[in-house]
Amino acid sequence: MGILDGKVAIVTGAGQGLGRVEALELARHGASIVVNDLGTAADGSGSSEEPARSVVEEIEALGSKAVTAFGDVADWDAARHIVQTAVDTFGDLNIMMNNAGFSRDGMIVKMTEDMWDSVIRVHMKGHFNMIKHTMDHWRETSKAQGGAPIYGRLISTASDSFLMGNVGQPNYAAAKGGITFLTMSAARECQRFGATANVILPRARTRMTNTGPWAAIFEKPEDGFDTFAPEHIGPLVAWLASPQASHVSGHILQLWGKHIRVFERPQPALDHENETEWTVAELDRVLGAHFEGKKPVEDGFLLPMA
Repeated sequence: MGILDGKVAIVTGAGQGLGRVEALELARHGASIVVNDLGTAADGSGSSEEPARSVVEEIEALGSKAVTAFGDVADWDAARHIVQTAVDTFGDLNIMMNNAGFSRDGMIVKMTEDMWDSVIRVHMKGHFNMIKHTMDHWRETSKAQGGAPIYGRLISTASDSFLMGNVGQPNYAAAKGGITFLTMSAARECQRFGATANVILPRARTRMTNTGPWAAIFEKPEDGFDTFAPEHIGPLVAWLASPQASHVSGHILQLWGKHIRVFERPQPALDHENETEWTVAELDRVLGAHFEGKKPVEDGFLLPMA
């Protein structure tokens, strides 16, 4: 008996990389899977049905059920069709694993409008569309059951690039920040259905980490433990999707290798009420002391990999 027997999951971007790993892991635990992927390159160009079809075959070889859905998650109607595919094929939808995306990196001064719009579209709108249509289904299901709670798990894929403000990735960092707080809002809203919503920040070797300034960090070692193998992320997704995590919602979790982190919501670093109204001099007295000795950009607090 698998911990996800009888459950139905959609995994977007499931034709390769992290999405493929997640789809296979959910299937190993008994879930039926809708494999969504457009088969694009790392920058979103091109398309192919082969990656999604190949993952369906892998899932079926495990003895689980799977079907493809090739729609563009950032297209409103296509996203609704992907959700309906799960319901029509398997009778329900319990797990929405948002993973689809690509990157088009560049410095702000060199970024084009299309580079910005396309990345924001696939990540931000893609996540919103899939969350929206999934929650519509859950709300209607709950209403049909007289308001009884349903089994629902929203899992969004973000990145600590939004925490660090990665140089050369302003579009990607902005999109991942938006995804995070979209999911925090969804967590509050979907709790009335009995559903949960969480964010993962995977550190893994993918097409989007194979290039750029971080590529060397994520390289596969010649021997020894492979810290950034994408396969490490699968168990976290399966756990969040499982009954064991029914009380876990509105959280941000990060995993790489043998390490896991849970982030708290942003907390004030300074909380001061002045005795008089603010002036430039008073602000300098309080803020000048707080920022004394700090670097203009503090970006190292997330970097240790050990």
